[in-house]
Amino acid sequence: MAKKFYVVWQGRETGIFTDWNTCKKHIDKFAGARYKSFSTLAEAEAAFAGNRATARKSAGLSSSAQKRTSKQTVKTYVATEIAAMKVDTKIFTDGGCEPNPGKAGSGIAVYRKNVIDELWYGLYNPHGTNNTAELNALHQALMMAKGEINKHKSVAIFCDSKYSIQCITQWAINWQKKGWKKAGGEIKNLELIKAMFALHQSLKDKVQVLHVNGHVGVEGNELADRMSILAIETKNRDFKPYAEKIDIEALLALREG
Repeated sequence: MAKKFYVVWQGRETGIFTDWNTCKKHIDKFAGARYKSFSTLAEAEAAFAGNRATARKSAGLSSSAQKRTSKQTVKTYVATEIAAMKVDTKIFTDGGCEPNPGKAGSGIAVYRKNVIDELWYGLYNPHGTNNTAELNALHQALMMAKGEINKHKSVAIFCDSKYSIQCITQWAINWQKKGWKKAGGEIKNLELIKAMFALHQSLKDKVQVLHVNGHVGVEGNELADRMSILAIETKNRDFKPYAEKIDIEALLALREG
């Protein structure tokens, strides 16, 4: 069967996904979900990033829906853009949950001068969710970023969860103004988001929090993914450094989340 790439413009998470099951969990029972499959990654990237207006029109989005979506979007960075960034420290985050909700864990890959330097994993929760695992990973990355900044290093964080990024860089601003309430009802993961938002506010002028698609061959993202699975398999509740030799090829050969 030919490989397909699935673009989700509206769903629990948006982006490009490489398997139907992942795509489905972001759109299943999601009101107003908009998605489409493509036969090549280039077509999917063009539809999602390079030609959003046309893609939304073909997906059946109204002009008002397009306006609402455009306000909430974040740029997705590809591997070549990430490699070209002149940043001292690049931190990749990922969270996994099997099933969702279910057994959850978080992972991080830290690059210094574009060379993998550290891997971290943990924060296992037997009753977690994918979103909480992603938030936990990003929270740890923000704390690491603070340490790097204190050492006068430039930092960028790469996260494949638009939900997590938007929670702390967009939505929390208005939630805080409204007394940590939103029109749609409960703000899930509120206490964690509050802590992350406060930390990000103190760092936002010195750290970039950027989006990267998961499972499209970005090495740092793939390694963070493998660490999140390791956290689930080892049931490690702490967040600790990977103690073994970092064999990239061997790690990438492990099952992905």
